[in-house]
Amino acid sequence: MHIESLKVFCDLVDLQSFSLAAERNFVTQSAVSQQIRSLEERFKRKLLERVRGRRDVKLTPAGEVFYREAKNVLSAFDQLQESLRGLVGKIGGTVKVACTYSVGLHEMPAKVGEFMSKFPSARIDLEYSRTTRVVRDVLNGSVELGILAFPDPRRGLTIVQMPTDRMVLVCPPGHKFSARTQVRTKDLDGIEFVHFERDTPTRKATDRILKAAGVEVKKVAEFDNIETIKRAVEVGFGVAILPLPAVVDVEKAGRLAVVKLAEKDWVRPVGVIHRSDRSLSLAAKKFVQLLEEKT
Repeated sequence: MHIESLKVFCDLVDLQSFSLAAERNFVTQSAVSQQIRSLEERFKRKLLERVRGRRDVKLTPAGEVFYREAKNVLSAFDQLQESLRGLVGKIGGTVKVACTYSVGLHEMPAKVGEFMSKFPSARIDLEYSRTTRVVRDVLNGSVELGILAFPDPRRGLTIVQMPTDRMVLVCPPGHKFSARTQVRTKDLDGIEFVHFERDTPTRKATDRILKAAGVEVKKVAEFDNIETIKRAVEVGFGVAILPLPAVVDVEKAGRLAVVKLAEKDWVRPVGVIHRSDRSLSLAAKKFVQLLEEKT
């Protein structure tokens, strides 16, 4: 039995997908199935329930025990590798990171590049997800770090705050707000607005601030990602409130006007989350330290 087989098994349970587990481990789906069968033969226990017509991965009672202990073995193996690297002061290995689209697409490439230049023996494995999945993947151990906006305190998670993002108003060039240096929240009353979807943390914060100011906007559309919102504003759907790092490029290109919001409430906290019951690898610690720094 190889450590890789334990990892494939745990990835299959975490990802709930044979294809994704195969992709993560650079093997075929048939190889994943074969490794699961080999584990069951080795331990003479059925580890997974197989229901025809269903794609979900369900553990048997023996599988639940095996999954829990396999996670412990993998954690111990990672710690072994980390300790050996530490003997020679080498920072290496792969840090698995899940990040929300709204933070990752515009803020992570530069940070990952800086980290790789400082620690060429280490690697950041970055994947993009919605907020709920980022939290889930950190809790179940699929990734070591999660990066998201408006991180909520939660049992079992440690939050490390990153520099906050200033929220700004974006509108098409030629809009009545486009030539102003700043806009007050009350000026937005009755304005046609492009929103994030209701369940996103940024949308919830926006609604909260508007409500506190007694402002009602006219919702024209709502989308689940920043790029679609930017495009909708460009073509004249309405205005939007977005984090500054996400709109610097379109402002420079002259496609959107970016206007400061007067009130200090318009900020977006960003944080790194990780499991409280696990020690971070040395590479992960160095990456978190880099993310804490102001640019």
